[in-house]
Amino acid sequence: MEPIYRSHEIRDIEARAVINPDTPTLMERAGLAAAIYARDHLLQGKKRILVLAGPGNNGGDGFVAATHFRRWRFDVSVIFLGDESKLSKDARGALMEWRAEGGAVFSEAPRLGDWDLVVDALFGIGLERDIAPPYTSLIHLINRQTCPRFALDIPSGLHADSGRVLGLAVQATHTMTFLGLKPGLLTLDGPDHCGQVLVDTLGLASLPAPRGWTIDESILRALLPKRRLNTHKGSFGSLGLLGGAPGMTGAVLLAGRAALRLGAGRVYAGFLGPAPQVDLLNPELMLRNAADILALPHISAYAVGPGFGTSEGARDILHRLLPAGRPMVIDADALNLIASDTSLREQCQARSVPTIVTPHPAEAARLLGGTVEEVQGDRVPVAITLAKDLTAYVVLKGAGSVCATPEGLWFINRSGNPGLASAGSGDVLTGFIGALLAQGVEAQKALLGAVQLHGKAADVLVSKGIGPIGLTASETIDAARDLINQS
Repeated sequence: MEPIYRSHEIRDIEARAVINPDTPTLMERAGLAAAIYARDHLLQGKKRILVLAGPGNNGGDGFVAATHFRRWRFDVSVIFLGDESKLSKDARGALMEWRAEGGAVFSEAPRLGDWDLVVDALFGIGLERDIAPPYTSLIHLINRQTCPRFALDIPSGLHADSGRVLGLAVQATHTMTFLGLKPGLLTLDGPDHCGQVLVDTLGLASLPAPRGWTIDESILRALLPKRRLNTHKGSFGSLGLLGGAPGMTGAVLLAGRAALRLGAGRVYAGFLGPAPQVDLLNPELMLRNAADILALPHISAYAVGPGFGTSEGARDILHRLLPAGRPMVIDADALNLIASDTSLREQCQARSVPTIVTPHPAEAARLLGGTVEEVQGDRVPVAITLAKDLTAYVVLKGAGSVCATPEGLWFINRSGNPGLASAGSGDVLTGFIGALLAQGVEAQKALLGAVQLHGKAADVLVSKGIGPIGLTASETIDAARDLINQS
């Protein structure tokens, strides 16, 4: 798992970095690292480079990169629209060195035909307000190019902490970020604007321990132990699954099928509406009325919410279920009931065994009493707030799903694709998490592993030409089973 730092943490790292006066500054290191990567991987013998430098230290990185390109005999043009007198000492020095090499500074793109590489060094992680003229025209210029578009630290116009587009943002094909990953590269609009993301720590030997990490597929290798020969179905736990209000039978069946495929020994599916006699696709599922599930003595973990509805009957079931001393994953309408009922929220907060909640942005907004825009405006702190408030492990679903723990640790998932934006995907994820809890997997590992596995399953299917358009939730279930057995 790679560390992720919020902008204030990056600034603190920069301020604390001990740089020998006889060695390059962080700006000099960043510009050189970017230039070397572009020379070796993006230019492929081509020569014509356009560098767009902004008014801050990100622009300084661009001047340094341009100077190295010129020394290597590339044909480099630099656009700079800022006020030289307002540049920092390091950025002003980088501009002076560029000029000392004979480099010119333009206020608009020279009319010299097509470029082989465009370098975005307009704005870095300090940008907080929407892009305004004249920089809007420069970002439009970058985005019109068909050559590689190389962003330094972060695509200009993308908020480093939230991934929000600040009016307009560069659509990079490659991004080299410095010192560490930033949340905005990985969640919300970030993945649509960053292209391939590379990290360069600029030679700093050690970085402070982060509070955030990526989730990668390495977690799958340690998710479930190898099964001993001397076992039986009771060795792998029993999941009690509750939902299925009238008209929502499919949600529970999807979650139950997912739980079976991920190895739960027994899955009891309880319905608030009429319970089917049998699931013809998976007759291994044991179908009951929801209230009957509460009376079963051997349940290892519960999953509640798929197709649950918000009826008084659902509310009563949830009141009776929350005090149960078993690990639990809570999804969908069960979360909406907790959002609207103070006593249910208090029961959730008071649980002494692990709880996992899986809201999408609208459900998170209801739980926080805010709006979807507020939730999406800064996903990491929202996930942390929910985890602390509910005393639960949280996944805030969406592009770059954000997971958080009650202790304030957070994680961003990098697997998955738009094929998961389909009906039933959340039910499948709930079934995956429930199956892992039922098998005794610790809550944090169960959450992170299920989220990564869910996305990875969709990625494998897309790599085989199945989706993302038309990819269905049920198709990810068998793909996930294959992955967990291969890991």
